[in-house]
Amino acid sequence: MFVDQAKIYVRGGDGGDGCLAFRREKHVPRGGPSGGDGGKGGDVYLITSPHLNTLLPLRYQQQYRAGRGGHGSGNRRHGKDGEDVYVEVPVGTQVRDEANGELLGDLNSPGQTLLVARGGIGGRGNARFATPTNQAPRRVEPGRPGEERTLLLELKVLADVGLVGFPNAGKSTLIAAISAARPKVGDYPFTTLSPQLGVVTYNDYKTFVVADIPGLIEGAHKGSGLGDQFLRHVERCRLLVHLVDVSSIGPDDPVRAFEAVNEELRLYDEELSRKPQLLVATKMDAVDPNRLRRLQEHCEEREIELYEISAVTGQGISRFKNDLAVRLEALKEEDEVESGNSGRNIRSDT
Repeated sequence: MFVDQAKIYVRGGDGGDGCLAFRREKHVPRGGPSGGDGGKGGDVYLITSPHLNTLLPLRYQQQYRAGRGGHGSGNRRHGKDGEDVYVEVPVGTQVRDEANGELLGDLNSPGQTLLVARGGIGGRGNARFATPTNQAPRRVEPGRPGEERTLLLELKVLADVGLVGFPNAGKSTLIAAISAARPKVGDYPFTTLSPQLGVVTYNDYKTFVVADIPGLIEGAHKGSGLGDQFLRHVERCRLLVHLVDVSSIGPDDPVRAFEAVNEELRLYDEELSRKPQLLVATKMDAVDPNRLRRLQEHCEEREIELYEISAVTGQGISRFKNDLAVRLEALKEEDEVESGNSGRNIRSDT
């Protein structure tokens, strides 16, 4: 089961109490206060694991508490620090505080950690309060409580390319044709109920990741067809591949279908509508000439390049895959140049 949202409660460990003690030993002329400090409470961390691809485990265990710090003891002995707790989450998890909606972290690399609940500090024992004028203090401090909060976790799939389009547009068939992924394929809408990832190999050794996003319908940005749950997974993609079914069983007006999906992307997030796209006419093995001509005319008017493919027969797949890889490499180079320029600007300011 693919779960991309979860809510958990985390609490740092309480600090240990300081100790009230006095040293009284035979043949020890200088006694006095000897109470040690309490130990610090443990912290709660989130840590990304490359072995997880869903938040499902957090649906079963929703509360995480770090260890309490040990109390101080006589002879100035410090209490033991509480044990930290590490909660594993998938790469691509965003973390928010439920109380105020604040974004606490965006965990997008393996092994990345995020402190989400700090443990309380230990209280001071009476040995800390001894002064020349107060050589037998009876003052101690209790340990402070650890932080606690409820977290909202949201998983956004990390992929280079996102496949979008109406239900049954051929996205699952395409990802199966260009990668080793084997998603469920059927001749009915909403065959795909959760994002599927596939790794595409090109030039013998280079790879990129493609995400098959479940089909979108009009009103998806409002939640129709669970669209708002699916759209978040294309936010991180560098490039979108927009699939339009031009077969005899596809939408009557492929141009309207194309514009409708783009409008849903815009209404959900303006940034999505500005992402680079490749437009693909699918199911050319069962093409309706009138529907294909309508889409071709629209692309000529808008100067949009149209790829015509059939994932079943292999028509146009090789050219599309090569052009997709070239376009993606160009986008990666642009990102590297922009990040390099940003880094130089930051260094010059400092």
